[in-house]
Amino acid sequence: MKKDFFSACDVMAGSVEESIRDLVGTPEGGKIVKMGADLTPTKLIDQVAEDCVISYLQDNPLCSLLISEEAGKIEFEGGTGTIYLDPVDGTFNAVAGIPFFALSVAYAEEGVVTKAYVRNLSSGETFTAEKGHYARCNGKSIRVSDLSNLDECAMSVYSRKFDPGRVLLLGQKIRRWRLFGASALELCYVADGRIDGFIDLRGTLRVTDAAAGMLVCSEAGGSVTDLNGDAIRFPNEVTAGRCLVATNGNLHHKVIEYLR
Repeated sequence: MKKDFFSACDVMAGSVEESIRDLVGTPEGGKIVKMGADLTPTKLIDQVAEDCVISYLQDNPLCSLLISEEAGKIEFEGGTGTIYLDPVDGTFNAVAGIPFFALSVAYAEEGVVTKAYVRNLSSGETFTAEKGHYARCNGKSIRVSDLSNLDECAMSVYSRKFDPGRVLLLGQKIRRWRLFGASALELCYVADGRIDGFIDLRGTLRVTDAAAGMLVCSEAGGSVTDLNGDAIRFPNEVTAGRCLVATNGNLHHKVIEYLR
């Protein structure tokens, strides 16, 4: 299964990259085509990318259930497990031509995510993880940073409509505040030590957004929890959002305390 899943993801990513190439950075790519299963507008670039993945899975069943942002739930014959898909994580970036958007695919068995694949569709950089075994970027092992002081760290911090409110004290303490606009990749950036934390307080993060990036981050030594420091649980629904705190582990308790 391991080889089949990751090689299949490479094929799907290549197909998505090719199919959306002419839509990236164009008004056409941002055209609203329908209301998605997640109750947000589906852009043309999202629909085209998702169609590529669904078409592949129909011919190559890797799962018995697909949960995707736009289509919702789709059942397949011949596969096992569940795949959580975000065909274009960071749609605004993709439409605007900002090179930070990704295909995010997570595979779960009995509710536990065991494999993860996140491909930056602009650069081709690829993050993978297998539960209990490894986290990698382009095939090389990665590890979270070892910083332990908030005043030295860089974090991506999202608050509702960018009102600092709850994160004001934390925002004043951390050295650098970054907002990249694609949660799956931002979680992978924590995993690779490029940033020291990713905090999303909007309550809109869905399982399709986070499942793959969470596994990459945790397998690289990071901590991923809810706002209370407890294990985060997502339902199998794209309409349900959550808040999330991911750090290099060393900073986690401090961040949680500032958010309380």
